Amino acid sequence: MVKPAVDLLTIMAHPDDAELWAGATIAAAASAIIAVAAHDPVRDAEAAGGASILGARLELLLELSIRSVQQLLRRVGPQVVVTHHVDDVHPDHRRTAELVIRALPDVVIETGLPARVYMCDGYNNLDRHGRPIYLPVMINVSGQWDTKVRALQSHTSQPIAEHFGPMAEVLGRLHGLRIGARYAEAFAPVPVLGRLPEAAGLSGLRPKSVGDDAG
Repeated sequence: MVKPAVDLLTIMAHPDDAELWAGATIAAAASAIIAVAAHDPVRDAEAAGGASILGARLELLLELSIRSVQQLLRRVGPQVVVTHHVDDVHPDHRRTAELVIRALPDVVIETGLPARVYMCDGYNNLDRHGRPIYLPVMINVSGQWDTKVRALQSHTSQPIAEHFGPMAEVLGRLHGLRIGARYAEAFAPVPVLGRLPEAAGLSGLRPKSVGDDAG
């Protein structure tokens, strides 16, 4: 098995998705990469700003395809991958999740990585059928919440103050209540070659050490 080169890789459809759905978890990780499809100069610059605040490296992909995802996975060697939910209400999110899942088998057989894969929350915690998304893995991110909010606010071209920010606040507090924390982010495990990760925390994800640069 190849030794992991990075703890956490998020593969998302839009420049603000990583911050919105997993920003505090990214900020807590010892090493993290945010991969997202390149959009336009404004949104790409916002993505760079958000990643910097979270202490993550940004990877702008010229296209999102099975091949590009496989190349990314082989190149960065992540221990843990987070992507969108396959039943997300947004079609771009669903497509990204499906690409990641379809890209996994060959890479995992070849390298043994990623060892763990998770899907994140969606708009108002609802899937495309209007049902609550089942997210059994809750991460206490109270200590990183302010960093997540600052990173999200770097996406000034998007309706952060009007929509995404308040939604993130509600979801963070809702998930937090479920585990007795002020804020939490929630995820669902994805089978990797028939194996599911443990339900307690994002298994295998190292925390950032005190004094590490958080951007």
